[in-house]
Amino acid sequence: MLKKLLVVDDSSLIHQMYRLVMSRYNCSIVDAMNGQEALDILAQHKDVDLILLDINMPVMNGLQFLEKASAMGIVSRIPVIVISTEGKEEDTIRGLKLGARGYLKKPFHPSGLHDLIDKIFNN
Repeated sequence: MLKKLLVVDDSSLIHQMYRLVMSRYNCSIVDAMNGQEALDILAQHKDVDLILLDINMPVMNGLQFLEKASAMGIVSRIPVIVISTEGKEEDTIRGLKLGARGYLKKPFHPSGLHDLIDKIFNN
């Protein structure tokens, strides 16, 4: 099951919220504030089980991260869930085409995220 989670979002408040929402899984959480920081963390932490990814971030946004992570084979071994306020359908489609396993729009209900995670890890 889920042991280590990488949260990629430029809001420290969102990172705190994920700690609360994800406490059900009793997993450790690693924080990144943008896509580049996430790539750097993934180079050091080979044991990440899941990535929760925002789209709209400075330095490297979520879609740019997905492009690079996909090309590096990261997305094929670590499931990615895009969770973003960006509601543009083309961004959702692009994220899924780049390998994201699911998409939630902020604000979301914790049970929606839990259901998606359970679906990913029970398949």
